[in-house]
Amino acid sequence: MLITGASRGIGAATALLAAQAGYDLLLNYARDAGAAQALVDQIRPLGVNVQAVQADVSSEADVLRLFAVLDEAFGRLDVLVNNAGVVARKSALRDMDMARWQAVFGINVLGTLLCSREAVRRMAAGASIVNLSSAAARLGSPNEYVDYAASKGAVDTLTLGLSRELAEQGIRVNAVRPGLIDTDIHASSGQPDRMVRLAPQIPMQRGGSALEVAQAIVWLASGQASYVTGALLDVAGGR
Repeated sequence: MLITGASRGIGAATALLAAQAGYDLLLNYARDAGAAQALVDQIRPLGVNVQAVQADVSSEADVLRLFAVLDEAFGRLDVLVNNAGVVARKSALRDMDMARWQAVFGINVLGTLLCSREAVRRMAAGASIVNLSSAAARLGSPNEYVDYAASKGAVDTLTLGLSRELAEQGIRVNAVRPGLIDTDIHASSGQPDRMVRLAPQIPMQRGGSALEVAQAIVWLASGQASYVTGALLDVAGGR
């Protein structure tokens, strides 16, 4: 299993759960080598092959290098989890600039496309891709980050199209759409109190955990979901 953006949050939780299920792991990270190495050290006692590789998924050269490491170290790919994603600071559209959009779409959309392309070139029947979308694709995130929401809408569309493109080859493609989840993505958008502030709007009256999202990802990746493809699975507490 290759997990992009694996050094923290949902990516790290997915890596731990996948390791417990017996997956060998290639963990991609963008900047935080210390966090990535700490995760490798935490996983290694579980007895699986695990390695961390730095790469910016919005860079084609970096993605090609990442998959070259995969080829050499593992020789095969059964699962790709397109988890790497970014959100910019809270803003209305009128105040956004091109640099922001290029960063958001570069990682969230082009990164998912690049990694999916390289994965498909290596996958055989029984393999699967799990994309990380967001409930924002449904909700639009007005006055917060409509650009992020739009990028995740693109991930939804890619999931649907690619699932149909690969179905006859026996490769499944699904997406998980997390809602309000307790990770540091809220602080990175300048809203560290977002979990507490928005919890009353959620039917379950609470935010979710990274582990709850990871459980959905690992299930979709597994043979237990063998007849599931093209699904957009909301993990959003009913919101």
